[in-house]
Parts: sequence; C-alpha cells; structure tokens
Amino acid sequence: MRSLERHRDVAAYALGVLNEAEAFRFEDHLMECARCAAHVTEFGPVTRQLMLYRRSTPQFVHPMTKPGPQLLNRLLEAVANRHRALRRRTLYAVAASVVIALAGPAVAIMAGGEDKTVQIVEATDARSGVWAQVTSENEAYGSQVELKVKDGAGPRACHLIAIGRDGSEETVTSWSAAHHDARENTMMGASAMHSDEILRYEVRTADGDHLVTLPSR
Repeated sequence: MRSLERHRDVAAYALGVLNEAEAFRFEDHLMECARCAAHVTEFGPVTRQLMLYRRSTPQFVHPMTKPGPQLLNRLLEAVANRHRALRRRTLYAVAASVVIALAGPAVAIMAGGEDKTVQIVEATDARSGVWAQVTSENEAYGSQVELKVKDGAGPRACHLIAIGRDGSEETVTSWSAAHHDARENTMMGASAMHSDEILRYEVRTADGDHLVTLPSR
C-alpha cells in the first residue's frame, strides 16, 4: 500500500470498515505518521454518533432511510455541549489537581446541574511505566473523554478502551506514541456509554498489549 493510500485510509480505519490485514498495515503506518494519528482521534465523535444511530435504529429499517428533522438539531446541541465542556475543563483541571494531591491516585469530581458528571481517574502501571489520566463528562450521547498519557517506550500505536459493566468494549481514542518521548500528551475522544456504565478504562497497544488500567468510579 502506497503512503498516499495509507493517508486516505484514516476514515475507513476510524469507522472500522477495514479488514483485519488492512487494519494491521494501517496501524503500522500510525506509528510513523503523527498526522494520521491526530486525524483518527478527530474522527472519534463522528464514529460515536454513527454507532448511536445504529444502536437506536431497528434492524428492519432500511440503511438508506433518511433521518428525521430533529437529528440535525440533536447533533448541533451535542457539539454545543462539547464546546461548553471544553471551556469548563480548565477550571476542573485546577480543582482536580488540588484534590488529587490530597486524596491519592484516583478521584472523582461530581459537578451538579444539567445531569453533568465529571470524573477524573489516573493510574501508573508498575510493569509498563505508563501513566494515564482520564477526565470524562456525561453528555446526551454518552460521555466526552480527555486522555492524558506519558509513555516513553514508543514508537507504537495505542488505544484507550472503555469497558462497560456489561462486558462490552469500545475504543474511545487512538494515537501514536512518539519515539522515546515521555512528555505528557493529551487526546480527546468520546464514548457512547455514560460514566456510570463504564467499569474501567484500559490503555493498550495496537497489538493488544496491556499498558495501564484505570478503574472507573
């Protein structure tokens, strides 16, 4: 597969329509291409919206059926909520840093109003040495997720996986760890599950190797 073709496979990979061999080759490409890794992360919210549409659509409905007139309004509302969440995140981060310093490695912050729940968890794996922090906030469609991670063992493609209390798994965001760069990196993602439906988060390599687990509250 030529380099240009690999770049064009970002959307197909994010939407999960590549076959196993193609996905494997693209994940090799992700380890060397920061631009594609960033684009995969940007496709996260779109993927979650399509997943929600699939889950809420009965199987007997034709896949080319046009959505109702309220779908655009709901999508615009979800985008507006996301922007408001980003503006609030700086304030939450300052408060969280104080609470974390006093309370230990994993804390949860509950924010009232509009059924918004902000949860912050962090952990360091003794074996891999990877540190990660997940900040999640409930939204109408599920939860908005911010991941911070320090991983000096790259280059390698990685995923943040949300594991539901029902055993289901969902990829929240993907990225490519740089070559021996242990600086903190921040990625945004989204999940179709709300915070109380998530049992834990796991950071894994594209090959399935476990790097760190973050228990949810």
